[in-house]
Amino acid sequence: MATTSFPDASPRKKTAAAAVPVRRDPIGTPDGATPEAGCTAHVSPRTLAVTAAEPEFARQFGLSADEICGRGLLELLRSPVPGQLREKFTALSSGRCRRFRERVTGRDGEGWNFPAEVTAIAVGQPTGEIVGLVVFLRRAEEAADGGPVLSALDAQVLEGVASGESTVQLASRLYLSRQGIEYRVGQMLRRFDAPNRPALVARAHALGMFATGQWPPRVLPERVR
Repeated sequence: MATTSFPDASPRKKTAAAAVPVRRDPIGTPDGATPEAGCTAHVSPRTLAVTAAEPEFARQFGLSADEICGRGLLELLRSPVPGQLREKFTALSSGRCRRFRERVTGRDGEGWNFPAEVTAIAVGQPTGEIVGLVVFLRRAEEAADGGPVLSALDAQVLEGVASGESTVQLASRLYLSRQGIEYRVGQMLRRFDAPNRPALVARAHALGMFATGQWPPRVLPERVR
């Protein structure tokens, strides 16, 4: 059985770990998958922290290959069933299973959720000891399940725009400058692909951002990070 060498995940060697390229080999690439179909990372079986990743894997989460090293994989991905993903990784790390495939949700650097499929494979020594995990991520083509997620401040700005507040009113209420309000509105216009404020509100409604039957408008808690 082929083996794969994993870099030390200790903080002292974190930079070196990030620089190690991730090989695509029969262990690192799940059956039937091609390199173009997804991206790969190596994960510590003990801590489930990323020890090395392809740049494309890191880019899915708005990070560089250096920045993603040391991040907990379960901070980046979640399963529709709470605790299920952790249980599967625990079984993989303990040697109780050799691989699994699971549908997950990640969050990109802009705060948007995206659906994906993850295949995780245990890499073991001839003695049976699990020395590493290879995680193969393939982003789904369908629309993201969770939809856009806003910062708490952006959510307040969007609520104000939806209720008809002007830039001056928003700036006074949120203790921001008018330029700060305009900047945040402009960012949301680009993000929601809206040409103006009414279109932004309409787009947010279409995406299910607001609680139904509530005035003034309130962004749903699950859409605020």
